[in-house]
Amino acid sequence: MKTFGETIRELRQARDLSLRDLAKVLDVSAPFLSDIELGRRYPSEDVLTKLAKALRTPVEELRALDPRPPVEDLRRRGALDPQFAVALRRLVGDKVSGEALSKALEEIAKKKGGK
Repeated sequence: MKTFGETIRELRQARDLSLRDLAKVLDVSAPFLSDIELGRRYPSEDVLTKLAKALRTPVEELRALDPRPPVEDLRRRGALDPQFAVALRRLVGDKVSGEALSKALEEIAKKKGGK
């Protein structure tokens, strides 16, 4: 499976866009876009939406390739459920791996669904 950055690069090249041309369309620097393609950085939601539009691909497809945890979803759940927020802070405070955090979040969701 291709990474987020590899997919962006392939889509950009398929549209015959240079890195600088696409960066200009997105209103970001070429080095920032290069870092995205190399997997060093990830775009904000705003830039992701612009990327999808410029590359003529559904934003959901690009979002599905992003390996980061869904921060906005976590914030929203934490605001709605204080127990969830406390558990998440403990997990993050313990510096658990992303995989362990995902498993813990799934377990919390299952327990919440079972009530």
